[in-house]
Amino acid sequence: MALHEGDPGALGEYRIVDRLGAGGMGVVYRARSRSGREVAVKVVHAQYAADPVFRARFRQEIAAVRKVSGAFTAPVVDADPEAELPWMATQYVPGRSLADHLRAHGPMAGAQLRNLALGLVEALRDIHRTGVVHRDLKPANVLMAEDGPRVIDFGISRAAENQTLTETGHMMGTPPFMSPEQLSDARSVGPASDVFSLGSLVVFAATGRGPFDTDSPYLTAYRVMSEEP
Repeated sequence: MALHEGDPGALGEYRIVDRLGAGGMGVVYRARSRSGREVAVKVVHAQYAADPVFRARFRQEIAAVRKVSGAFTAPVVDADPEAELPWMATQYVPGRSLADHLRAHGPMAGAQLRNLALGLVEALRDIHRTGVVHRDLKPANVLMAEDGPRVIDFGISRAAENQTLTETGHMMGTPPFMSPEQLSDARSVGPASDVFSLGSLVVFAATGRGPFDTDSPYLTAYRVMSEEP
C-alpha cells in the first residue's frame, strides 16, 4: 500500500518503505534497517498515544510478543513504547492474511487445511507455554507465509498472571471467533479460550463461514453463548 501524506519517513533506525495496513488502533508499515533487514512496524494512532491505559496495553502487547518465539509466530525485533507515537517492530512476514487468502482462493481442503491447522496448533502451544493468552485469534491475525501460517497481533493478549487491564463493559475480541467465557467474563479467560477460537478459525478456513456467523455481531455473540455451532 502506498504511503499517505503525514506518514513518518522513519521510526528509530528503520526507514519506512510502504504501508501494510491500518486499523482502529494504529498503522502497520513495512520498513528497513540500515543493514537492509525488513520489518513490520506497528505504530499507535496519536489519539491513543496520549491515553495512559492504552499505553499500558501497548507495553503489555510488546511484553507478550517478546515472550513468544516459535516457528509460527513473528518475533519482536525492536520497540519503543515510550516514544511520542509508540511503535513495535516485528519480523516481516511476506504473505497475505488468511482472510485475504480465502477471498482470493476460496475455502481450503486436504493437506493445505491440515497444514494450516497444525501450524496454528503449534503457534498456540508456543504462546501458551509462556503464560500468554492471545485472545484475538481470527483470519486477519493469521499471515499465510510460504512455510506455514504466522500468528500476529497480540494487541489484546495478556500474560496469564496479569488481570488488571481488562475493563468491565469493554468487549475485547471479535465475536465470531470469541469463546463463550470471553464474552461472559473476559478477565477469566485462559488457554482453552484460544483453543475454542482455533476451532472457529479452522471451520472458517474450511467453509468460508464461521460456525456462529450472522449479520449482527450482537446476534453472533448470542449464538456463541447459547447455541450449537
